[in-house]
Amino acid sequence: MKFVVSSTELLSHLQAISRVISSKNTLPILDNFLFELKDGELVATASDLESTLITTIPLETSHGDGVIAFPAKILTDTLKEFPEQPLTFDIDSTSLAVKITSENGVFSIVGQNGEDFPKLPEKEESSLVNITVESDVLLTGVIKTLFATADDELRPVMNGIFVELGNNDLTFVASDAHKLVRYKRLDGRSDVESSFILPKKPASLLRNILPKEENPVKVEFDDKNAFFTLSNYKLICRLVEGNYPSYNSVIPKNNPNVITIDRVELYNTLKRVSVFSNPASNLIKFELKANELVVSAQDIDFSISARERLLCQYEGQELEIGFKSVFLLEILSNISSSNVLIELSDPTRAGIFLPYDNENADEDVLMLLMPMMINA
Repeated sequence: MKFVVSSTELLSHLQAISRVISSKNTLPILDNFLFELKDGELVATASDLESTLITTIPLETSHGDGVIAFPAKILTDTLKEFPEQPLTFDIDSTSLAVKITSENGVFSIVGQNGEDFPKLPEKEESSLVNITVESDVLLTGVIKTLFATADDELRPVMNGIFVELGNNDLTFVASDAHKLVRYKRLDGRSDVESSFILPKKPASLLRNILPKEENPVKVEFDDKNAFFTLSNYKLICRLVEGNYPSYNSVIPKNNPNVITIDRVELYNTLKRVSVFSNPASNLIKFELKANELVVSAQDIDFSISARERLLCQYEGQELEIGFKSVFLLEILSNISSSNVLIELSDPTRAGIFLPYDNENADEDVLMLLMPMMINA
């Protein structure tokens, strides 16, 4: 087997798929990339058994077909040091010796038998659902919700993004029991009503490869696995098993107290005031009265406190409510509008955060945050 490939193009593709490789692989073969030379194309694969990412690189010059496993770290570390130039890979199919020839040098690596690499899961045609989603819709859905996923070993269903296909919309939901994000796209819909839970790691992989994608993405899933097909990449991942909690039931309705406030001003105030909060609780207090929001924090142990007043539009009764500043900052940084709407009912019920002016009429973003008890 022999092929010629651009050093920077190969590095770009391999860096994208190398994020799959785990630092604690159970099988030594998984520390390698699988290279398959076929029909003038190089297909490179990386896997951790749960997720597999495949990329295709067209080649101008190639000879012979075959498979070989390459040590991933050695290859990527070497490619990082090359300026843009063609590299010739000459592979002995019998001894698995690999000779990489650059403009000024020769590098030798010994590969492993590609047949030892785990086989890809088969699609279960009986339960297979497939839809086509615009790449920007899928990317935004992942970005808006990924930060709200949990790390809960006891409830694995919370550790992923719940993707719900409907006849009228496509919904992405994530929650860690403290905060919840529901992102709906009215321009994404399916003929079949169905759902799946996308784990956190493959969602992160999609976030990295989708920005370069211009074409729609083919999404297929059965009871166990999901298959995402892009122009130059294919992601296969095992889904989280179980039933996602009924998220709509925890969203409070008809909240009488409504704040409209400049998002960036509130964000900057929180950044300053949260420095003075107790590091264990990160408690921030909101005091609301006519067109005024007072944000305060204190750490009694060190006798420090901070208090800032912000002008806002407020409709409702005077109210005091506490939130965890870290979660509040995360939510505000993931809302894109210049002003934010905050809906509250009472100090014990969740606050709802909404963009005041949606730039995209097909978007419906709702973020929810549970309050914290304020010590008297």
